[in-house]
Amino acid sequence: MNDEQISADGGTLFIVATPIGNLADMTFRGIETLESVDLIACEDTRVTKKLLMHYEITVPTTALHHHSKEEKINRIVEQLTTGDNVAYVSDAGTPGISDPGNQLVAAAVKKGIVVTPIPGASALSVIISVAGIDLQKFTFLAYPPHKKGRKTFFEKVAASDVPVIYYDSVHRVVKNLQLLQEKKPDAQVIVGRELTKMFEEIKRGSVETVIDYFETNPQILKGEF
Repeated sequence: MNDEQISADGGTLFIVATPIGNLADMTFRGIETLESVDLIACEDTRVTKKLLMHYEITVPTTALHHHSKEEKINRIVEQLTTGDNVAYVSDAGTPGISDPGNQLVAAAVKKGIVVTPIPGASALSVIISVAGIDLQKFTFLAYPPHKKGRKTFFEKVAASDVPVIYYDSVHRVVKNLQLLQEKKPDAQVIVGRELTKMFEEIKRGSVETVIDYFETNPQILKGEF
């Protein structure tokens, strides 16, 4: 680890991107950082340990997820103030979008801790790279609500004058596409499934065509969308 990466008044918090599926997508810098820190905070230690075992990294881990209490964040920040270097990783991709990474960063910044990004894979940038449409401007809306607010969510999608990107669950992707079709029958969609993994698939076309494809082939409704 370079000397300039370490805070003079304490440790450094490294926000490390990890693969979204294919472990070979881990960057050299990301591996070096995870090997060098004193602690790795993880959205799910069980998920992260698969990555660490693959690269033979033996640094201690601790869980930091949406249900973690503020005390947990404070303990990690306290460890940083004593001079330890800490890395935070989400289950997959670049932290800070649908995980508690932004809360940890905010708490660290408040204490004057240096926060350093270690870039890498992101499901958001991956689908953008293969979309083949003008994405100089777009809206990202993370995950649609499960129940309350779901119709409002898709009304916003249908009314947007720029492309909209969102993540979805295998259990709701078809139902949500049907709701989108209801709100915007002429919608054109690009669905990325299992990106970077063995069964990667990118399906393009009208929302009606894509719904029909998944309904006709229910056996492929697996993985992440």
